[in-house]
Amino acid sequence: MDLRRTSVLALVLGSLAAASVQAQQQPAPPPVPCQSRAVGKPWHGRLVCGVQLPADGDTFVTWNFPLHRSPNDAFRRWGTSQLVAYVEQIAADYRTRFGPGPRLVIGDLSRPHGGSFGKKYGGLGHASHQNGLDVDIAYPRIDGLERPPDTPNQIDRVRAQWLVDRAARDAQFVFIGLHVHLRRHFKRVQLLAFHDDQMHVRIPKPAPVP
Repeated sequence: MDLRRTSVLALVLGSLAAASVQAQQQPAPPPVPCQSRAVGKPWHGRLVCGVQLPADGDTFVTWNFPLHRSPNDAFRRWGTSQLVAYVEQIAADYRTRFGPGPRLVIGDLSRPHGGSFGKKYGGLGHASHQNGLDVDIAYPRIDGLERPPDTPNQIDRVRAQWLVDRAARDAQFVFIGLHVHLRRHFKRVQLLAFHDDQMHVRIPKPAPVP
């Protein structure tokens, strides 16, 4: 009787051990994708699971406005997945509209985790750009250089007007300079000081995923 019980116990333990080994050999399930989220306000918020805009591409180049150089620093190129997709789509549409030539010049988005982006990060800093919904896009230059215009008279107004109108189509706000003399075809296009070399675009905050 003791031998039978010993045999049964051995079989049970052997089965459990085999099952444990088999479980360890199974590949782990893929991680749940991190949902990119803008938290709080553009002027008082943070970025969760941000996405980095590449330094450049076939349709755009990035620019560091405070240091006047390209590409922009890696820590200045983060946003929600929606913002990065928005920027890439506008750049693609710009290429489709005007053909091969100078690429669109993209400035700051947000920092990797959002938060303050003030003067200590260079230049005048940003009061907003804190939750991955804001981006600066330079007006195209009439001489075709892939850099922001130094003065409003260097702006290619045909291309700049198209760009403002295209950006406003899906934006919450588009802020343009006081001296660029571009038409505001949408109420969401507003005038703002210190934006004579770039427009500041803010996209709407996406609805929460249920």
